[in-house]
Amino acid sequence: MTTPSSPPGLRTAHTADLTPAELRAARALLDAAFENDFSDEDWEHGLGGMHALVHDEAGLAAHGSVVMRRARHQGRWLRVGYVEAVAVRPDVRRTGLGGRVMGALERIVDRAYDLGALSASDDGARLYAARGWQLWPGRIHALSPDGIVHLPEEEGTTCLRPALAGPPDPAHELLFDWRDGDVL
Repeated sequence: MTTPSSPPGLRTAHTADLTPAELRAARALLDAAFENDFSDEDWEHGLGGMHALVHDEAGLAAHGSVVMRRARHQGRWLRVGYVEAVAVRPDVRRTGLGGRVMGALERIVDRAYDLGALSASDDGARLYAARGWQLWPGRIHALSPDGIVHLPEEEGTTCLRPALAGPPDPAHELLFDWRDGDVL
């Protein structure tokens, strides 16, 4: 869906509204951007929500998605807009396309979710920090099939964006819902 405020070449659409060719192009972009270290589970994590896609003359140039997750904080379950599958084609990196994708996803997070979250790669951390995403200094847990598990490997890479619920208190843990593969 292109809105009157959408920059040229930027489209947002739900997974259900993407064609098989668009989904194949997004997966190919992610495989190339992550140098074939983007698993089937990573791909699944980015489906079922809203996608931001930027096309240019050569095809799909940038992609990202936001999907709903749940996280408990201070006894309340929050709707979390979790940003996934953000990538820019190598030949057009550092041209602002990642920012355009993130701008579209942030608009969705800010208006539809209690909180935004993402797990930042080393390459993506600068982009997210420059856009106001804040590294979560608190503890992170997940509700696994076997009960609550601590996720120390996610601490130090999880970034948050306060949305409708306001900023969470790092004195209290975030407890995310479970999913197969990397939980966060």
